Amino acid sequence: MRASFDFAGASVLVVGASRAGIGASIARAFQAAGASVIITGVEDQPAEGDRGRFRYEKLDVTDTAAVRALGGTIEKLDVLVNCAAITARGEEMEPSFFEKVVNVNLHGTFRTAEAFHPHLKASGGRLINIASMYARFGSPRNPAYGASKAAVEQLTKSLAIAWAPDGVRVNAVAPGFIVTEQSARSRTDPVHVANVSARTPLGRWGQPDDIAGVVLFLASDASAFITGACLPVDGGYSVV
Repeated sequence: MRASFDFAGASVLVVGASRAGIGASIARAFQAAGASVIITGVEDQPAEGDRGRFRYEKLDVTDTAAVRALGGTIEKLDVLVNCAAITARGEEMEPSFFEKVVNVNLHGTFRTAEAFHPHLKASGGRLINIASMYARFGSPRNPAYGASKAAVEQLTKSLAIAWAPDGVRVNAVAPGFIVTEQSARSRTDPVHVANVSARTPLGRWGQPDDIAGVVLFLASDASAFITGACLPVDGGYSVV
């Protein structure tokens, strides 16, 4: 799948790729396809397997000045992928934490998009945001996450319209239940794990690479007439 995409000479920034999960998988997939890849995260270092593999920038996406400062250090950018997000199942009814989730997941996505818009305009680049299946239906234990990701989907549509004259395509991916470090806490509940698999038509949880392939597609010329879309990648969970 990855070999069918050629990103030789392309510059890619994956925001939120410091832990084992979707962002890291996307970064590796772009690198395998020939791109020069920069990743960010809030940790001092990325996950052990990715140390030294990519240029790594510690970044707090809630800090507008820091995001814009990073933009000043990157000369050329062809693809921006926004993966930075937080959630805490069962804790998001607390107002201050709700606000924090929205600040990271939604405002952080906009901050990086805004900071790197000039780069993408110059290259005729691609912006891919990571939304969620929770953008489409409610979650009693993740209300902030769901609200923020629904807003990310709407932001994607608005930026797609606004930036189309600049030659920038803007799309999103809505993952379902994926085996990541972020989902580890929810996967300690065997009933929850079994219920997800039972409802999912493809009968399993997704893997980060299931998302990476779709992101590469949206960043490639194979999707040249797609903008403003949010593609569900959830094994059919959202259509049941």
